[in-house]
Amino acid sequence: MDKHYLAPLLAPQSIVVFAGHPGETVPGTPSQSVREALTATRFSGTLQFLDIGTSGTLADLAQARADLAIIALPPAEIEAALEVAGRIRCRAALVISTGVGADKAASLRRIARRDGVQLLGPNSLGFQRPSLQLNASVAGPLAKRGPLALAAQSGALTASMLDWARQNEVGFSSVVSLGPHTCVDIAQVLDFFASDAASHSIIVHLEGISNARHFMSALRSASHAKPVIVLKAGRKPAGNEAAHTHSASIVGSDDVFDAALRRAGAVRVRSFVELFSAAKCLASRYRPVGRRLAIVSNGGGPGVLAADWVNEIGLQLGKLSAASRLGLQPQVPAHASLSDVIDLSEEAQPAHFRAAIDAALGDPDIAGVLAIFSPKMGRDPVAIAEALAAIPQPMSKPLLACWMGDASVSTARTVLAQAGIPSFRTPEAAVGAFGNIATFYLNQQLLQQTPPPLSPLAKPDVEGARLVIESVLAERRQVLTEMESKALLSSFHIPITRTLLARSANEAMMIAAQLGFPVALKIDSPDIAHKSDVDGVALNVMNAAGARDTYLSIVERVSQLAPGARINGVTVQPMVRTRRGREVHVGVVTDDPFGPVIVFGAGGTMIELVDDRSMELPPLNQFLARSLIERSRVAETLDEWRGAGAADREALEHVLLRVSEMVCELPELREMDINPVIVDDSGCVAVDARIVIGRAPSPIGGAGTDYQHLAILPYPSRYSREWPLRNGTNCTVRPVHPDDAQMLQAMVQQLTPESRWFRFVSRFQELPPAMLARFTLIDYDREMALVAVVRERAASPEGVAADKERIVAVSRYFTNPDQSTCEFSLVVADDHKGQGLGSRLLESIIEVARDKGLAEIQGLVLSDNAEMLKLVRRLGFAVKPFPEDPEFKLVTHAL
Repeated sequence: MDKHYLAPLLAPQSIVVFAGHPGETVPGTPSQSVREALTATRFSGTLQFLDIGTSGTLADLAQARADLAIIALPPAEIEAALEVAGRIRCRAALVISTGVGADKAASLRRIARRDGVQLLGPNSLGFQRPSLQLNASVAGPLAKRGPLALAAQSGALTASMLDWARQNEVGFSSVVSLGPHTCVDIAQVLDFFASDAASHSIIVHLEGISNARHFMSALRSASHAKPVIVLKAGRKPAGNEAAHTHSASIVGSDDVFDAALRRAGAVRVRSFVELFSAAKCLASRYRPVGRRLAIVSNGGGPGVLAADWVNEIGLQLGKLSAASRLGLQPQVPAHASLSDVIDLSEEAQPAHFRAAIDAALGDPDIAGVLAIFSPKMGRDPVAIAEALAAIPQPMSKPLLACWMGDASVSTARTVLAQAGIPSFRTPEAAVGAFGNIATFYLNQQLLQQTPPPLSPLAKPDVEGARLVIESVLAERRQVLTEMESKALLSSFHIPITRTLLARSANEAMMIAAQLGFPVALKIDSPDIAHKSDVDGVALNVMNAAGARDTYLSIVERVSQLAPGARINGVTVQPMVRTRRGREVHVGVVTDDPFGPVIVFGAGGTMIELVDDRSMELPPLNQFLARSLIERSRVAETLDEWRGAGAADREALEHVLLRVSEMVCELPELREMDINPVIVDDSGCVAVDARIVIGRAPSPIGGAGTDYQHLAILPYPSRYSREWPLRNGTNCTVRPVHPDDAQMLQAMVQQLTPESRWFRFVSRFQELPPAMLARFTLIDYDREMALVAVVRERAASPEGVAADKERIVAVSRYFTNPDQSTCEFSLVVADDHKGQGLGSRLLESIIEVARDKGLAEIQGLVLSDNAEMLKLVRRLGFAVKPFPEDPEFKLVTHAL
């Protein structure tokens, strides 16, 4: 049960091929091409060709039972071949074809689902597994073996990438081509690559996704285990034709895709050449400490080109500290310049490069180093490359190289490649590669965040907010008035200006007098999206007569400019008095397919022209809220600036956390503008708001219960509880999160060999890094892990006693590919056995699986694990022999 469910497809041991009769295949057709590809290499398993038209009875064919059936036939014959594959109990099938429409694909999908067959295709070019000497594709010769896994949604681009890779000595662990209407999708292939030990980095070409929740789940899981680089085609223009708010009009789907990739810990690139260079750098697992790149060069021109590109892509030029410059000066030529770019001059020798690079690597203000060599008379490019190769590995910071030129430096590039130092032909490409490294590890920080749906702030009035929404929907309206929008914000404790609705000029005059002058008056209409577009806003009204006259003039102007609009009246609110307040904008848009997205940037009436926006997928925590603010351009104005005190960033972060709560708890929320939010050194206040709602959307992740409108499921804090143990102490039981990795590793290390064997059927002393990552950053939608945590007194390295958390038990389940059953596991620390933890944790994980709507929970237990077998029998599990291995028992429990 540990074997990945796609192993019969992508790592088969036996294959049957339906490609017609060899004497009747036409050259250039998929049938002929598949035959040639499969026979050109020596597949490590068994391979058998069948012709469903002439091979005899089904009983004869049944002797050909295999893991994988490869079908390369004309469209009219594919269904019959797939039926035969199911009858002879193939566990996977690959359909290599073109031009199969949606209806035909749906029919194939039904057959595959009925027979339990994992189906790749139709409209696929197939796949390659160089380690198995398996070329089950029509994408060209078998690729060179290497550490990269490639999944691409374009057959033409797959073939182009393989052709480019052959010329550039790039190798692959797997290559999978996915076409339109495929059954096995990009998310499932990513899931396989994440668990594949031969794949060290993953590169993906995307044209679109069908299920955002599944895609984000698989991408987050994969990029937690290894680097993932994505090339996406189809950059859509910004905007929503029916946009009701500023947020919806300034955000494009490609912006949202960028935000999703950041949150998933992946890196996006713009060309397939950059795709491979990024994979080469990230596979080295460099750990940069920032975005400052130092440039060491033997020529001013190349160094300046690199420095220009550093600024162009948002990095920072790494400069040596005064102490580093002082120490390096005697070791480099007299004409060297060390102030900005480290220009060693044309006299630079290998020792000079080595001294400069050592100084930069040792400087705490520098995150990475780029060494640039341009050919000079009398300078040996190979000797300088060997000086870099001699630097002890592993290095604490990224070191990249750019040996400019061609024939004269080819040997030097080979030296660098053998030393594992990424080398590039141009300064811009090298700087871009460092940018990808820095982006990857910044995005990995975002990936680690697993916020709950509600923040630690005071609990919002969710029921009150839902009543407002229900009353608006009951009137068959989508756009909330300003008064209704602000009522919704107030329910989530977002600070707002006091706003009252006046239905007559005299009422406006009296309200203004009560609130105190100056005041702002704004038209209140459910039919007007942007008040300023119809002259429906008046600011700084200074007296009662002015309030009365302004009311009348606003209503008259709006009636002329928007004659069909319903007018409820005019809202009156005091002008916000701030000392040098900054105007920012907080919004929400709903993207297809990623669902709600939170937007932050500069606010005010010029919002579309300023075009300042940063985005994040909900839910947020304070780290994500702070990161969202810092990515905007307006963030530069929030510090002390031209006599204005620093803005209260914490108050702004709280507003973002509250908006995240709204998005999580109110699935009817479609669009929202809080513009402007005025922030100064004393806090922030929402001056205006506009909200658009609709009926709760269809779940992004398919069937489910809570928060199914979100692309990233929040941390399921509702499963957290306190338990008393039999020894009188308490433990906390809660879902696992990424920060638990160190505690989980410590627990595994402290298990006895017998306990470790019973749980993992392995003799390892600790969890491998990939498995540890897999066990701690999980997709709560398809799996759950509950950990029991106790607090114990422990001495710190300084000898001070303090409470320390420790994981003492873990129970988990993982949903099987049939989406109706799940597999469980359980382990309890040896010194906490007999406390009732095992039975209570297993009962709890059963309840979570039942809550998710699963039908059965099952597991494999070693036959000599008497304690576990006794426990599961007591909890009502059925215990049966496991047909595939007599050393195990299969235990099952209907939910």
